[in-house]
Amino acid sequence: MAHLGPTELIIILVIVIIVFGVGKLPEIGGALGKGIKEFRHASKEIEGAKEDMKAVADSIDEGETKA
Repeated sequence: MAHLGPTELIIILVIVIIVFGVGKLPEIGGALGKGIKEFRHASKEIEGAKEDMKAVADSIDEGETKA
């Protein structure tokens, strides 16, 4: 995935200002920030569930080898 440089970010900001106007920028920024926060929270939950599933699978494997 390509990284965005300062030139690309400025172009995107200008397009956003043209489309939405200056007054909507704080609202858009807040919504974007909340979306990113929720995405990170969901990612952490998925990682935690994945680790829990791995631990359960490992304990099942250990139980089968002992029996």
